[in-house]
Amino acid sequence: MGADIKIKTATITMSHGAGGKAMHKLIDEIMLSAFNSYSNGLVEQEDQARVDLAELQLMGNKLAFTTDSYVVDPLFFPGGDIGKLAVTGTINDLAVGGAKPLYLSCGFILEEGLPIDTLKKVVDSMQETASKAGVKIVTGDTKVVPKGACDKIFINTSGIGVISAKVNIQANRAESDDVVIVNGYVGDHGAAIVDARGELALDIDIQTDCEALHELVASMLSVCPDIHCMRDATRGGLITVLNEFAAASGCNIEVEESSIPVRDEVRGVCEILGLDPLYLANEGKLVAVIPNQYAQAVLEAMQTLPCGQHASVIGKVVASERSQVILNTRFGTRRIADVLVGDQLPRIC
Repeated sequence: MGADIKIKTATITMSHGAGGKAMHKLIDEIMLSAFNSYSNGLVEQEDQARVDLAELQLMGNKLAFTTDSYVVDPLFFPGGDIGKLAVTGTINDLAVGGAKPLYLSCGFILEEGLPIDTLKKVVDSMQETASKAGVKIVTGDTKVVPKGACDKIFINTSGIGVISAKVNIQANRAESDDVVIVNGYVGDHGAAIVDARGELALDIDIQTDCEALHELVASMLSVCPDIHCMRDATRGGLITVLNEFAAASGCNIEVEESSIPVRDEVRGVCEILGLDPLYLANEGKLVAVIPNQYAQAVLEAMQTLPCGQHASVIGKVVASERSQVILNTRFGTRRIADVLVGDQLPRIC
């Protein structure tokens, strides 16, 4: 964890982004005191992280590189916060491509007036999450904008990982008779954010599913090295990911609604608000399309880990001239499940 705060002001000021002593003190006492406890990449404080290419080549032959920005409101919610979200979200973007996540960058946009203690809690959460995942935060940047120019704190994280030569996971590889697997309950994150915003007097106990999934992916690849498609179901939820697979692969994907794990509490929140849990954002759920013959082995491998305990087969790929997702509903009907025009819940991640 970071050292005790020695910064004299209780809130972020414009001087903390001006490049002078105040900025260096903020970086030294908040960011470096946390991240340097487990990462050597920040010690030299150069303008770039330097990575040993020979070490990377021992792990694979393809470099995976991703970036994402996080503007979630509120900053803290049941089971997580914007810092944990920023680290796990970028780790998962690497993992679902079959990459071993290694290094992260972090860029902070801070609003003038943000409490220093809030920033410290977010940074400490990032450090704890990255350390637990075995990933290093090796470079970063901090900017301060005038009050009202952003909402408290925005974070950008970029990630680098390495993909083995044997792995070829792509959205256009779904084939007829493949099966679709999800690793657990969907919609938890979206419902947790709704609860945390406090706009409704709901008496529910739902926590975000915010979690790094790289170990789960590794366990899946250990029994099925030829996973065809895989993505994490963040904004737009499960149905959006399935539509992306169907469009890229030129196929139909049929999904059994009764097989999709949804908590009763999440379903209840959605019924009250007129939302669909299959479109709610997740931050610890992946959707995979795999050859049918590997289904049982993959499920068993996933279910050995807590984040895969409720993994289940929810559908199959069907050859078709049209690219669409068909939902076989709990009521015995069939309907096309298309991508939504907008987002059910803005600023969810």
